[in-house]
Amino acid sequence: MYNQFSQGQYFPAEKCTQNCMIFMLKGDLLINSAEYPGTTLHSNQIILQAIGSTMELLALTDVEYIVYRFTELPALCEERYKEILNRSEAPLTYTPLTAIPKLKYLLKDLAEYLREQSPACGKYIDIKCQELVYILTCYYPLPQISTFFYPISTYTESFHYFVMQNYDKVKNVEEFAHLGGYTTTTFRRLFKNMYNVPVYEWILDKKREGILNDLQHTKQRISAISARYGFDSLSHFAHFCKDSFGDTPRSLRKRSANGERITIICKEKAGEDNSGTKPADL
Repeated sequence: MYNQFSQGQYFPAEKCTQNCMIFMLKGDLLINSAEYPGTTLHSNQIILQAIGSTMELLALTDVEYIVYRFTELPALCEERYKEILNRSEAPLTYTPLTAIPKLKYLLKDLAEYLREQSPACGKYIDIKCQELVYILTCYYPLPQISTFFYPISTYTESFHYFVMQNYDKVKNVEEFAHLGGYTTTTFRRLFKNMYNVPVYEWILDKKREGILNDLQHTKQRISAISARYGFDSLSHFAHFCKDSFGDTPRSLRKRSANGERITIICKEKAGEDNSGTKPADL
């Protein structure tokens, strides 16, 4: 997707529903994410954000960039890609990748095509994406590109990726298991083996993280946030927030606006949680 925005255009923090790469073509774009906190992207720089990560953007100048969203990368030079993932290690500090000349030419042609063609030819775009991935995986030094791909290295297994892509779309474990074609027993076992924590605890932790992010970094109505996370009433939502963060949703939002840093203070105990859903049903 080709994007062109004027200086001052702001995109509030939003969770990535797919892996995505941002290829800067022109201007300066401020990004704020866990991997790139307060980082300014310049022309010919590239970053990768994994599914589930949260990203906030601000155009410091007029900007042009291409966003490539994907579930899995095209199957090209698989041995090379496996080697890249096997060598991936978390860097001390994430640094944007710089486009090499071969990649610059491809991005320039692709941007011109996307500006001129509406709608774009899907097959042509698929071919260009394959070429893009080929250049990234085969023309960059292995240590450098391994660091670049680290954010998605933990999601290479299909079960991992399924969980990250769908955990916020389900209300309980049975629904989660059914969505993936698993029996509930098998799903619980696979999940516990992979994450070393029961499904309900993991989902509740993710729920807390999402609620806290929405209260602090978005202007969504309290009722909309409550409904999004499956609470059957605002009172249940308020109780959940008090137990998890120590205050009501409105108070938390006000405290955050005053510069206070809000944190999760506890985890749900066994029994019925305050959303009206029993953890055992999760």
